[in-house]
Amino acid sequence: MIIAFACDHAGFPLKQPILEAIRAAGHEALDLGTHTSDPVDYPDFAEAVGRAIQGGQAERGILLCGSGVGACIAANKLHGVYAGVCHDTYSAHQGVEHDDMNVLCLGARIIGPEPAREIVQAFLAARFTGRDPGQERHARRVAKIRKLEK
Repeated sequence: MIIAFACDHAGFPLKQPILEAIRAAGHEALDLGTHTSDPVDYPDFAEAVGRAIQGGQAERGILLCGSGVGACIAANKLHGVYAGVCHDTYSAHQGVEHDDMNVLCLGARIIGPEPAREIVQAFLAARFTGRDPGQERHARRVAKIRKLEK
């Protein structure tokens, strides 16, 4: 899977551990910046990840900012982007399995490198279960969310 990745200056300290976690899980990272710790605006990087997903250059995305919240809000403004802030492994995999989340947002000022790696692994290993027998309720609920987009 190709994973679009971006961060702002506040997320920059966790950039390398996250890129390493993506590659260690057997995926390709599409690094969309930032490339320094100089101040930048997180909406620009959330847009870059969202556009990569919309354009088919990536199947999922990971965003880092200070709290994860700003990047999440910005990413969710893009049609077809379903971002969630997750600072634990359960939310990271459950967001994909039940809610078809395709962008993981992390706060570099909230968690450290090792929890971040574990959360990324959980996110990348998960798959949407709404098409599985007995799990149709998840597809039904996601369809209602997609209807809200229109």
